Amino acid sequence: MKKQWMLLIIAFACLILFTLIARQRNNGSIQTCPLNLARLPEKPVRIASLAPNITEILFALGLDEKIAAVSSDSDYPPQADAKIKTGTFWQPNIEAIIASKPDLVITEHIERQKSIAETLNKLGYPVLTLKIEKIPELFSAIREIGKASGCYQRAEQLVESMDLRLNELKSKFGSGNKTKVLWAVQLEPLRVVGRNTFVNDLIEIAGGENAIGDTIQYYPPIGTEELFACGAETIIHSAMDGSDLVQQQKTAEDFWAKFTNLPAVKNKRIYVIKADAVLRLGPRLPEGVEIIAGLLHPQIVTQKQEEGN
Repeated sequence: MKKQWMLLIIAFACLILFTLIARQRNNGSIQTCPLNLARLPEKPVRIASLAPNITEILFALGLDEKIAAVSSDSDYPPQADAKIKTGTFWQPNIEAIIASKPDLVITEHIERQKSIAETLNKLGYPVLTLKIEKIPELFSAIREIGKASGCYQRAEQLVESMDLRLNELKSKFGSGNKTKVLWAVQLEPLRVVGRNTFVNDLIEIAGGENAIGDTIQYYPPIGTEELFACGAETIIHSAMDGSDLVQQQKTAEDFWAKFTNLPAVKNKRIYVIKADAVLRLGPRLPEGVEIIAGLLHPQIVTQKQEEGN
């Protein structure tokens, strides 16, 4: 009798353990989360990408000929222009996706793409959904894409080369004095990059420090008092896609002209930069860090260039 009770207790404990593990997986603790209702093919030959950074990863892995369709905002590399378009990142077009006849669709783990992924799965299309919000998640996503597309070794090499380059940049720029950086994502009302973001990580790798302290929101609005207190030494704006960069620079300078107490304004260190390489979590991330470092430490970059010559 005691033996039967022991077996029942062990079985019950195993059931609880299994339930907890399953619940943990469903709650998104795994950083990359393939939706496997429709079985992923071992070697897909027609891949549809629903995000610009995913498109860049696919091209970086040498999968050009297997890319059947990309999001309409996938503007890099130039070869992406020739691909069928699946709608924008925020508004995928399910008819266009199906028309591209994919045997693998790769989406991001955001609400706007969730319903599309679920519908495609119900229709029998294999979907790989990836959460890419921070640098470690980007590396995990590259590996998942490599695994799903049959080129895991190339994916591992890409991750290693990116990680090595980021560490080199951190070693070069991250050990000196930190420049206080205010990164504006919107002017009216003013919103800036908070600390719990991958852009903040890029700032730190490039040898900067976010001028804004800890905030609840990822991209918080800030008022005049907080702005004057932050002591920003460099102000960076992400350019709006498709707009004149020169005009955006002038607009930014005009906006900040009234905040003359800020060191960045006094020293005319206000920069508007193209956003794709910097704000897109993809293979060009090291290039984005170099762009930021060039703004924060122009003297170091100039010196390195002269030494290289």
